[in-house]
Amino acid sequence: MKETRIGYLGPKATFTELAVKKLFPQDVTIPYKTIPECIDATHKQEVTFCVVPIENAIEGSVNLTIDYLFHEQTLHIISEVVVPIKQHLMVHPNHKKSWNDITKVLSHSHAVAQCHKFLNENFNHAEIEYTSSTGAAAQYVSENPEMMLGAIANEAAAKEYHLTIVKPSIHDFENNNTRFVVLHPSPIQFINQTSLVHTGYKTTLLITLPTNQSGALHQVLSAFAWRKLNLSKIESRPMKTGLGNYFFIIDIEKKMDEVLIPGSIKELEAIGCNVKVLGSYPYYYSE
Repeated sequence: MKETRIGYLGPKATFTELAVKKLFPQDVTIPYKTIPECIDATHKQEVTFCVVPIENAIEGSVNLTIDYLFHEQTLHIISEVVVPIKQHLMVHPNHKKSWNDITKVLSHSHAVAQCHKFLNENFNHAEIEYTSSTGAAAQYVSENPEMMLGAIANEAAAKEYHLTIVKPSIHDFENNNTRFVVLHPSPIQFINQTSLVHTGYKTTLLITLPTNQSGALHQVLSAFAWRKLNLSKIESRPMKTGLGNYFFIIDIEKKMDEVLIPGSIKELEAIGCNVKVLGSYPYYYSE
């Protein structure tokens, strides 16, 4: 039997790896440097699934994930897990006592934004450098002990790269969660083999509006409203074909059925919209 391999945004001890361990605790995990590399590896079937971040409660959507799925590789979302995010400031043990003197703080751009107030009040003198992930920031600090560096990452990263947490829980807001999605080339059913409790279902659509048609967005929303379909998210992203051209990503709080959602899609296509079903999937919350 072929082993199940899970690609994720690495290196080790990223928040994405924490999500992977929640959903696939027994499977082989393969870290990749970037989100596009994760998605490409799944498309090429180098891995069975990949897990990537798609939205943070504080910073909003992970645009790279959404744009890459729309413009480059259209995989299918088959599951989602929401993971609480706790950000800590960590340094090499050599600088445990002099951590206030660090000259550069490294982390993922979303993590930096989540800790804006703390950084502004305590390290407005320090340079901020963005990395591909929080784990990559911790790894870099670990590998450069001679430099006065700090990393914003999670507790697992501190343990993995032997760093010292000097300021725990530095995120500006307590209700900090990230949505991670499981991607696969086909819209297969996700089989939960963990203790995670199934919370509900979502169906995610990518919608392109017809050009030069007034009231098109109102018509799109009406197709869901009169069917009493609850939308938990609607967001526009550039088509990259010129100013004013957008596609929309819409999350419906319902599993794909045989009547309501297909009826909405047919109505949208009738007014000239292009509709892609990105996935209809169960979602879970992790403690």
